[in-house]
Amino acid sequence: MREWMDAGGPIAWMIGVCGLAGIVLFVERLLHLRRARVYPQDFLRGIFTVVRRHNIAEAVSLCDETPGPVARIVRAALLHMEEPPESVRRAMVDAGLTEIPRLEKRVRGLAVIARMAPMLGLLGTALALMDALLWMHQRAPLIHAGDLTGALWRASLCTAMGLAVAIPAFAGYHILAGKVSEILVDMERTVGEMLDGLARESRRADRRRE
Repeated sequence: MREWMDAGGPIAWMIGVCGLAGIVLFVERLLHLRRARVYPQDFLRGIFTVVRRHNIAEAVSLCDETPGPVARIVRAALLHMEEPPESVRRAMVDAGLTEIPRLEKRVRGLAVIARMAPMLGLLGTALALMDALLWMHQRAPLIHAGDLTGALWRASLCTAMGLAVAIPAFAGYHILAGKVSEILVDMERTVGEMLDGLARESRRADRRRE
């Protein structure tokens, strides 16, 4: 592999750095998004079990100990649960809007790598062909095909490396974007289920007072 990188020249090394950065970025974001996803139904079931014991502080503490945007949305609702439903909804929406940039953080970096790698490969190809044409111009008319193989190999190598980095980076970006979309759906579901759950708890409290 090192021989190929050396044969491709500086552009090949730049593409290799992009590929390494893409791998690190994909793995880090994938692990982060997996930790951030909490299934709303299971989590809310536990929260409302605590809420029914009138222990709001414990429910908030449980949200603080749970990673991910779903827990932070529920925490915002708990802190405003004595307010009107519209205020609770607004608090949850505001908390969700704060979480979205965290979810999307550095994900677009893979899209940048997917676009940049083939352009670097094209640049390396163009520079290698320019070297070949210059060499042909300086040595014409005595030119042997074997003398051009080095430049042509460098040109082909840069193109191939650019595509080899861009294709997985493009796929990785869409995988991460899909994970983010799943969490956003969970967040939307959490808002609705939390409002319904608080409304049910309020009706139960009213019946007990009667």
